[in-house]
Amino acid sequence: MKKASILFMEFTVAIFSVVIVSNAQAQLMNHKDVTAAIAMTMAQTAIATCKNNGYAISVSVVGRSGELIVQVRGDDTGPHTVENSFRKAYTARTFRVASGEIVTRLKNDPAFALIHLSNVIANQGGLPIKFGEETIGGIGASGGPSGDKDEACVKAGLDKVADQLK
Repeated sequence: MKKASILFMEFTVAIFSVVIVSNAQAQLMNHKDVTAAIAMTMAQTAIATCKNNGYAISVSVVGRSGELIVQVRGDDTGPHTVENSFRKAYTARTFRVASGEIVTRLKNDPAFALIHLSNVIANQGGLPIKFGEETIGGIGASGGPSGDKDEACVKAGLDKVADQLK
């Protein structure tokens, strides 16, 4: 009887251990991230696109958590373009929409409280970086004659790496 009780306890402990290990493995996350190489390609393409159109921009690329991956101050750009490009990229990443959509949200709701969070900006020129339907980063530009011009250049950067984001 004692031996059966000990065997039952050992069996219970073994099953419990398997359940704990299985649950721990189930909690691991598997996700895609923006690599430095992809970020640099997007930034270089955006800068080149704007340069070909006659204006200079600064570009920022942020990752999954809004962390800076690449930031380039374009030739002949103002010092504010660096911060502004980061804020556009950060806004696009954290809201998972084009930063220009925040302009619309703010117009529709002037009390939109999230606009006061650090690094959030209501300015066109930032786009989310998506892997399929998942937002894995953001890219933003500043320095063009208007936000739609900035956005067109970052769109060119995204288009350049589109095959790697499928």
